[in-house]
Amino acid sequence: MAATIAPASLKSLLEGKEPFALIDVREAGEYNASHIPGASLMARRQLEYLVPPAVPFKGTPIVVCDDDGRRARLAATTLERLGYRQVSMLDGGINRWVTDGFETEWGMNVPSKDFGEKVEVVHHVPEVECKDLAARIQQGEKFVILDSRTPEEFRRFCIPGGRSVPGGELALRITDIAKDLDRDTTIIVNCAGRTRSIIGARVLQRMGIPKVYGLKNGTAGWVLAGHKLETGADRVQLPEPSAAGVAAAEAYAAKLAAEDGVRYLDITALKSVMARRGQATIYCIDVRTSEEYAAGHIPGFRWFPGGQAVQRSDDLAVVKNCQIVFACDRKARATLIASWYRQMGFREVFAVDGGTTAWVASGGSLEAGMPEEIPAGDQEARATVKVVSPRDLQASPPPAVIFVDTSQDFARGHVPGARWVPRGWLELWIGDVVPSKTSSIAVTCADGRGSALAAVTLGELGYQRVSILDGGMAAWQKAGLPVEKGLSGVMAPPTDVVPAGPDRNFADMQNYLRWEEALGHKYAPGQPA
Repeated sequence: MAATIAPASLKSLLEGKEPFALIDVREAGEYNASHIPGASLMARRQLEYLVPPAVPFKGTPIVVCDDDGRRARLAATTLERLGYRQVSMLDGGINRWVTDGFETEWGMNVPSKDFGEKVEVVHHVPEVECKDLAARIQQGEKFVILDSRTPEEFRRFCIPGGRSVPGGELALRITDIAKDLDRDTTIIVNCAGRTRSIIGARVLQRMGIPKVYGLKNGTAGWVLAGHKLETGADRVQLPEPSAAGVAAAEAYAAKLAAEDGVRYLDITALKSVMARRGQATIYCIDVRTSEEYAAGHIPGFRWFPGGQAVQRSDDLAVVKNCQIVFACDRKARATLIASWYRQMGFREVFAVDGGTTAWVASGGSLEAGMPEEIPAGDQEARATVKVVSPRDLQASPPPAVIFVDTSQDFARGHVPGARWVPRGWLELWIGDVVPSKTSSIAVTCADGRGSALAAVTLGELGYQRVSILDGGMAAWQKAGLPVEKGLSGVMAPPTDVVPAGPDRNFADMQNYLRWEEALGHKYAPGQPA
């Protein structure tokens, strides 16, 4: 059984230099409202998906926390089943943490956002207001708008006329982009809010590219200024960089390495580091595009695109004070991300000298494909539960049908009459929804991946007649069966989803952007250190 750790002891761990992970197992909305600084969010329902790649060494000390300890106790049991040997629960949860006088913060990916605001203030990264940009475009000024978010985000909505160039790709691609521009063309870097536009603009500013601005408040600022976003854009293809573009990016990487203290591993040193992964958590991260990674990557390297590695450092480096190794095809992109991590204060950060090219040249083989997102224990769970097809479930529905994914997924569409019982709360809520353990229950989810593990939990609780919907609601809808939408039967406002982008209402967007910008105030000249 997992031990408990007092708030004061956890505070000492956070201030120390030993590797450990602090995982907040509540839902995103709860975490966003208030969490312990330094905690990484991994909702309890996602542990089997997220923890194995995030904490690859099973001997890593892990502290789990929630509000009052109930879900943390369940999460600790899950982690121990996954083989983790040093799991502790925060005694009394965040409620006691606050009662004992320790601070909390709100927001998502706060370390990266705080760093982005610091970069803007310290390096005077130039910005343009959305209303000014729109007016200048209307007046006929020449702009190229580079969207530094992921291609998936770009396709959903973007600044009209923008093109997708994810942040980790900017240094490698900008030379080829700039050579096709007129001398009077201004380059604008945008994201959804602030961080990735600031970081992207700083990359180009530091490279010496003229007339570069970040778009203040990104797509959110565009909406708040009264303008419409473009949806469904597909300008995401990144042409193969030219020899001149590669040379410029590699020269920039050399400058970053010298100025920011980026260290390199040759292939022999890399193999030595990788051999230690059975004794410690060592993150090996490939920061190229998903297409490049899928075509061939160094075995054992995990994909995390470069721009997101900076935007979501607390999601990547869940284990604190451990070694991080970045790789690309040569040096440029890995060095860029390692440089940002050095500036963020990470000490043990390296780039692979020559990346996959050097690996192959040394006789190493590459691994192709993307890893399947299969939760740990899924195969064993499916071997023990009854699976029903959409048609069979519709023809003979049991007395209780539950949906175990997020409230947002539930609202998008569920089996008519289903009740929302999220997997993170399953043990604590199911007794009220299905009091009799002899009742027949059908477990559903969005895509079929979350149901099997939930069904196993129900069996452990003593429910004897449990089945799962094969393929989840995706299969149900594909079969053309009737769907109920909305939060039917949900009596309290859900706290499991944080709206993003245009899904936020205007007040939420304004408050969020003000909060984000305020993070940088402490870095202004004259402020106490």
